[in-house]
This record gives sequence, C-alpha cells and structure tokens, in this order.
Amino acid sequence: MGIWIFDCLCLEIQVNFIIFVYIKTISINKNYQIMATSTLKEQKSATLNAEIAIFIGKIFSFNNSLKLYHWHVTGKGSYAQHIALDQALADLLDVTDRLVETSYAVKGDLDIVIPETSNPTDIVKHAEAFFAYAESQRELFAEAFTQAIIDDYQEAIQQLLYRLKRLQ
Repeated sequence: MGIWIFDCLCLEIQVNFIIFVYIKTISINKNYQIMATSTLKEQKSATLNAEIAIFIGKIFSFNNSLKLYHWHVTGKGSYAQHIALDQALADLLDVTDRLVETSYAVKGDLDIVIPETSNPTDIVKHAEAFFAYAESQRELFAEAFTQAIIDDYQEAIQQLLYRLKRLQ
C-alpha cells in the first residue's frame, strides 16, 4: 500500500509539472503574440506617419510652386492671376499650418521633407492635379476633424481654379 501511495504521489507531481510546463508555454506564446501584435502596430504607425510626412512635404512644395508661378506670371490677365494666387496662398498656408499642427498633435513628431519645387508651366492643370492627389491621400487621416482640414485645403484649390478660369 505504501508503494501505491508513493506511485500516486509521483504521478501527481508529474501531472502538476506537466500542467505547470504547459501553462508556462501558453504564457510565453501569448506574450510573444502580444509582442508581435504590438510590434506590427508600431510598424504600421511608423509607415503611416512617414506617408503623412511625405504628403505634408508635397503640400509645402505645391504651395511654393504657386508662389513661383505668382512671381513669374506675365501677359494678358496676369494681374488677375497674380491676385488669385495671392488669395489662394493666404488660404492654403493657413490650412497647411492647421493640418501640420493637428497631425503633430495626433501622430507625434513627423519627419517632413519638402521636395524640390519647380515652376509649373500650366497652373490650371497643376492645381487640378494636386487637388486629385490631395483627394487620394485622405485615407491617411482617420479623424473627422482632420478630414475637415483636407476639405478646407481642397476648397481653397477650387476657389483658385474658379478665379484662374473665370476671372481674367
């Protein structure tokens, strides 16, 4: 009888050890999965922040391209274009500042690089193309208030296009 109790005790110790090892393995696997999920979220966030920084850099470049065109415009209707560009730049710079500050508040620091800017040859096509580009980048911003800022930016471009096309 004493040996049977000893065997049962050994069996119980072995079962408890196996259960302990199994529970520890599950715990390690769950920690790994949590770490992997956390790392994946950090990578997605870093990628998103980089894409937002690129978009904002292109916004600055677009704004600068309007100023370059503004300085070079001559000929018939140039005064109307000059004034239209001045008005657009005032609106766009205000909205750009709001977008950058809001992005910093929501996403943290961004590594914004402004691409090289050239003087556009056709200002209307240039503005229309950038309007479409801005629309394609909306998905970078999940918040309704940031979407509203993008709306304001696009509205300023549409106002510029109206003035360039209709007011000469």
